[in-house]
Amino acid sequence: MRMTPKVVVVGSFSILAAVVFVMVCWPYANRDMTPSEIYRPRSSVEAAGRVIYLRNGCVYCHSQSIRAIDWGHGAERIAQAGDYVGDRPILLGSQRTGVDLSQEGGEHPDDWHIAHFVNPRYTRPNSIMPPFEWLGTERLNTLAQYIQSLGMKEADVRMARQRYWKEESIKAYEAGPDANVKWLADIVPEGWRNIPNPYPTTPAGLERGHIIYQQFCIGCHGPIGDGMGPAQPYIYPPPLNFTILKGRGVSGGILYYQIMNGITGTAMPYFKRELESQKIWEVGDYVAVYFINQSDANKDPRGIDASWEP
Repeated sequence: MRMTPKVVVVGSFSILAAVVFVMVCWPYANRDMTPSEIYRPRSSVEAAGRVIYLRNGCVYCHSQSIRAIDWGHGAERIAQAGDYVGDRPILLGSQRTGVDLSQEGGEHPDDWHIAHFVNPRYTRPNSIMPPFEWLGTERLNTLAQYIQSLGMKEADVRMARQRYWKEESIKAYEAGPDANVKWLADIVPEGWRNIPNPYPTTPAGLERGHIIYQQFCIGCHGPIGDGMGPAQPYIYPPPLNFTILKGRGVSGGILYYQIMNGITGTAMPYFKRELESQKIWEVGDYVAVYFINQSDANKDPRGIDASWEP
């Protein structure tokens, strides 16, 4: 066969047609439209929030698909085809400049999301996400409802938990500082309450704690730990004023547990997937030394020193 222009053109189109048929037409014709076990239709408000999400290019940085190789934010459940039967277009995304959002619903309460949309640096000081304050309160609230729907039935369970503990946290805050601090300690398992910070206070440890505080905490709790960071006007109950903890028996173990696990219902997120154990202890000691003015670091009961300790 001679490679005439006609043969080249016909052959190229034949190859292209075969690829399109195998990769597009055949999978489309044989797609499974069975809803997954977590699927539910979206409400009208959630659907309107999805339109805002699309129009503002959120899909360019955030994916909505957890793969088998993932092990990070939202990676408790591998995404399934049946999760997307109601989506047109499907917002899988391909670039994770930001976190994957397929299971974002219920990770945070609504007020955390509003503060985050207004200016992401308020809740994530190192974020490169642009601010969306210009969308206005109504559209930000609508967008938040869409984000809270991601994960569908599993997100609904998490949101019910957020709403319950939101009410409890508000009651404790409005009862005054003594009641609030007692509530914050009581929700920590008893074993953790009696554990001091196992690492000694050192200049290097405090400096590491300072850096971690700036990278994760300063937007809510403020540079002097009084809870008056830039996120404060958008959050209720407001971020904790660490200075009220002095003399109220807050151990290093309590600080560690709350930094690690967060306080559900409040804007305090968990950091157990972002900060290693030492970093949590050190930022806790930084808070204890500089904002509470009392630290139980390296006090009894204590175990064997770590091999690297001075």
